[in-house]
Amino acid sequence: MRKEIELSVLPKEADDTALLRKRIASKLYLGLKSFQFRISRRSIDARKRPIKLQLRIAVFVEEDMPDLVPSHQYPDVRNADSAIVVGAGPAGLFAALRLIDRGIKPIVIERGKTVRDRRRDLAKLNREHEVNPDSNYCFGEGGAGTYSDGKLYTRSHKRGNIRDILETFVRHGAPEQILIDAHPHIGTNKLPKIIEEMRASILAAGGEVHFESRLIDIEVRQGQIVAVVLQGGRQLPCTNLILATGHSARDIFLLLHKKEILLEPKDFALGVRVEHPQSLIDRIQYRGDKCASLLPPAAYTLVNQSEYGAAYSFCMCPGGIIAPCATEPGEIVTNGWSPSKRNNPFANSGIVVSTSAKDWKKFADQGPLAGMRFQQEIEQNACQIAGGDQTAPAQRLVDYVGNRVSGALPECSYRPGTKSCDLREILPERIAKALQAGFEQFGRKMKGYLHENAIILATESRTSSPVRIPRDKQNLQHPQLLGLYPCGEGAGYAGGIVSAALDGQRVADALAAKLAKRT
Repeated sequence: MRKEIELSVLPKEADDTALLRKRIASKLYLGLKSFQFRISRRSIDARKRPIKLQLRIAVFVEEDMPDLVPSHQYPDVRNADSAIVVGAGPAGLFAALRLIDRGIKPIVIERGKTVRDRRRDLAKLNREHEVNPDSNYCFGEGGAGTYSDGKLYTRSHKRGNIRDILETFVRHGAPEQILIDAHPHIGTNKLPKIIEEMRASILAAGGEVHFESRLIDIEVRQGQIVAVVLQGGRQLPCTNLILATGHSARDIFLLLHKKEILLEPKDFALGVRVEHPQSLIDRIQYRGDKCASLLPPAAYTLVNQSEYGAAYSFCMCPGGIIAPCATEPGEIVTNGWSPSKRNNPFANSGIVVSTSAKDWKKFADQGPLAGMRFQQEIEQNACQIAGGDQTAPAQRLVDYVGNRVSGALPECSYRPGTKSCDLREILPERIAKALQAGFEQFGRKMKGYLHENAIILATESRTSSPVRIPRDKQNLQHPQLLGLYPCGEGAGYAGGIVSAALDGQRVADALAAKLAKRT
């Protein structure tokens, strides 16, 4: 018999198996040796002192405890019908694995390099400011998800089976604790090996994965995809194409627009990345609790509504690093990530404001690409103002709020370096004012947030895709082009690793259902 109970414990008690066993036995009126148990959910309750951990515990009475993650065997699809998947990010990889489960051979096409070779280009980007347009923090095996912290928390519970996504990660090497933590996180240092194992599963089942193979054209006849063309002129026959190229693949948006394939503009958020000493955030959030040293580095979630719009935190990275995420020379883009232990001395977060067509009216003649052009102009302006390389324009947070240019900047985790600038010269006026109002309110909500050593960097601009590639709600195909399955963040249907993975599975299921009807 299986039972579930809730326990509230001090942080120092959470790993005391004997103590937990006694409390479970007392609560369920059981003998100490008559059951097995494991923690199935763990969260922090920091609303009052002392801070406690809330545990949901699965108790197995007089029966064996099943495996936490069931085994899974992918079928051999080397001789099966195939479908092409463009993009090896979370959406593309999970689409490929689901195609295999449905008896379809995936042929994965990725513009960037393997996750191992990609590291060399990231090192050049950080040390030498050299941006490789096909191999960077956004492009390459694993996509942007590989080097964006590995946060697996999502509100997309109606989009699919989140547990299945997490179990797939665990089967490929992720720690089992992601199945337990309320806000699961893998860490950028561990993700590359997990991504390599996913590739190994695809290959072992008979699928294909091709790197340094940029999609440059789609051949269409009578409204049906018939082939794709790769960089160098290589052409592959194709009647079913899952397009999972990510939110930064501007060349794909341009290609589709040039071919008069229907696109739609999409709202996205724009702002800055703020960084504080992690010790400061811990003190603010844990309020000096005596058990704070046993707790993970603290995070925060903030939002403020003002007359200029809502400013809110995005992709908060405790114990993290700010990374240069440009995909072309001449632009500045920032993002954040954390290692698995979240043990770096800084905490960073995007603080952003939603934009809409009113903000892009200057580019109205660009049609569905107006938001993309607006985004691009701001990133390029940031680069020019800061000196033309990957040095990021920056300002002390207190100076930004006080309308002052910083005379000197505090230490920062952004490795290419920072330059003191007035960020109002980069950000649109409405966005700048909404951010200022937000920071002022955040300082009231979190005493100490407006700290002398807090720094903000521009720009945080790749929060989501500025373009949506439309698709039918039922069969998930593009309404104009048969065989095209827009997928993931780049198509405008996801916002993070888990939601992108879920969308990849949904699209693969829709494609498989179509093929099944033909047989």
